[in-house]
Order: sequence, then structure tokens, then C-alpha cells
Amino acid sequence: MMKEKTLNQLKINDKGEIIQIAAKGDIRRRLLDIGLIKGTHFKVLRVAPLGDPIEIFLKGFYLSLRKEEASQIIIKKIGSVGDKIPMKKLKKNVPS
Repeated sequence: MMKEKTLNQLKINDKGEIIQIAAKGDIRRRLLDIGLIKGTHFKVLRVAPLGDPIEIFLKGFYLSLRKEEASQIIIKKIGSVGDKIPMKKLKKNVPS
């Protein structure tokens, strides 16, 4: 099992999966409303020189997060660009 980290600990081109949102109150609600939910896969695209903000790509859109917000998102690293691991989870064949 891969070690859990927070989103702000990832580097450019790392891919991850959201495990938990540790934020509380309005910040938590906003993060959940924009699609940062358990199981979501994402890729880190850019990190500003001082680490704030961090730009990620998920569910077909780009999102910039403050370092403080990113530090409250528990993730597991699932790879990096070029490792041939898909961003999206592969769906199992489910009979209709």
C-alpha cells in the first residue's frame, strides 16, 4: 500500500487519488462541491515557486488551490506522467 500524503506534498507531474478531505466548515463544503471527493484521480500540473498556488487537473477541468487548502486534502500518490497508469479508474464490465 502506498503511503498517504497531503496534496501539497506532491510535485509537478505526480498523479494521485483523493482519500479524504480533512478541512472543516465552508472550505470543506467548497472542496466537495467542486468535485474533490474520495476516489477522485488527479494530476499536478504546476506549482508556483513558493508552492502557492498548486494547479491540478481532474474530471476534465483545471483547478488552482492555495497551499493551505491543499494541505487539508489527504491523498495517495498513484504514479507520475509517463508511467502508463490511467488518470481515470477503469470501470469493471457490469452487465446491463
